[in-house]
Amino acid sequence: MELQSILGYLCNKTILITGATGLLGMVFVEKILRVQPDVKKLYLLVRPSHDKSATQRVNEEIIGKELFKILKEKWGTDFDYFVSQKVVALSGDVSSENLGLNKVILEQVCSETQIIINSAANTNFDERYDISLGINTFGVSHMLNVTNKCSKLEMFLHVSTVYVCGERTGIILEDFSSMEEMVNDSTKFDFEVLESNLVKEKLNELRTQNAVEEVITNTMKNFGIERAKFYGWPNTYVFTKAMGELLLKHYSNKNIPFVIIRPPIITSTYMEPFPGWIQGYRTVDSVIASYAKGKLTFLPLDPMTISDMMPVDIVVNSIIAAMVVNAKKTSGTIYHVGSSLRNSIKFMDVRNFMFQYFTKYPWVYKDGKPIKVRLLTIFKTMATFLIYMKICYMLPLKGLEVVNKLSYEYFQDVYDKNHQKLGLVMRMAELYRPYLLFKGIFDDTNTEKLRMLTKECFVDAESFKFDPTCIDWEDYFMHTHIPGFLKHVMMK
Repeated sequence: MELQSILGYLCNKTILITGATGLLGMVFVEKILRVQPDVKKLYLLVRPSHDKSATQRVNEEIIGKELFKILKEKWGTDFDYFVSQKVVALSGDVSSENLGLNKVILEQVCSETQIIINSAANTNFDERYDISLGINTFGVSHMLNVTNKCSKLEMFLHVSTVYVCGERTGIILEDFSSMEEMVNDSTKFDFEVLESNLVKEKLNELRTQNAVEEVITNTMKNFGIERAKFYGWPNTYVFTKAMGELLLKHYSNKNIPFVIIRPPIITSTYMEPFPGWIQGYRTVDSVIASYAKGKLTFLPLDPMTISDMMPVDIVVNSIIAAMVVNAKKTSGTIYHVGSSLRNSIKFMDVRNFMFQYFTKYPWVYKDGKPIKVRLLTIFKTMATFLIYMKICYMLPLKGLEVVNKLSYEYFQDVYDKNHQKLGLVMRMAELYRPYLLFKGIFDDTNTEKLRMLTKECFVDAESFKFDPTCIDWEDYFMHTHIPGFLKHVMMK
């Protein structure tokens, strides 16, 4: 049998991409432009900001990043011209009907597009419910409406997250079962109308009260957590992503070829275009940054918890393989692109890597003094963590209130501030708790089949490897991820 070519498939294709300013979308754009310069066009849907157009954002926040340095070196003085011929910025928003595009532009995009990559997402665990719902849930509905208008469509690939499973334990399958079990009967889970109406009612209530913006934001954040926990999810992010998947499952036209990619915690590039590139603070990186600066000395953490991670370039390779293999097929296949089953890493390993790295290469204060770190203290349950926090923040102050009556107001003020700090710390601990104490393993049977099929059928499969067993986690963290995070994020 004559082998096919992934690069051959990508030749002369037009791809619509959402979420291109995010880490995953950006690495996808760079990879396509670097390995297949004969791609016809990349439409990048980007929201304009109050002071920048969509085109400015694409040029500054995507193409202008160091991520593209290999591509710039390859094209030299022709780089800007090459990009101008391949990349088109679309001023729009997935949370709007028709993606916020006018009729003429929408018709043009739909008449040309063959592949849609929907990686737009708001990943804040406790984002305002109206914002998270608009992007992560109703954004899928808006994308589906657009796919129905694309006459040449060969693939709609939706990027989700493995954690749509909520807090399930054991082996978690590559299907919709975790969501359907938690809502009991998904056919009665009419969230599209119910949740939309609840959001409108809550916002109207706040406006009637003439609430200031800060109150509206905090109220809507709490409302999102409340709705998520009502249905059995730990936070707004994974809840709204789960609802987005259910929309795709229930309302996608059978004629639409689609797949769902569920990555875990995404980390810096493993190899391409160069090792260690990352943008922003990912889940594990917030821990690394706080630890390096001496601000984090303890965590609620089960020593046996497996942290499912995957370098971003490996996830991108899986996306490209999945869209090529499933093109023109109405498969609806779900892929877990993780490491927990075949090459697991525990959070305790990450704890040890951090200690080793920052003992050898300590973070330095502005005054030039190095920060000394110690091994993180671990609390195996939230109960023991809460007791420790109360002891640290509250109990020592009780006796201080009556030491000197003249100083009572001062101590009361200190007590109130510490109470606020305790509340903030506990809120953050509760947001991260599901992942620090997670008990699930993500099955990747479908993904393994995809790996084998890619190897068997495509002559250039080696350029799109996504096998987690190739990763030496200690070497990766010590020599790639931590130094890359320091260089590209913390030192910026």
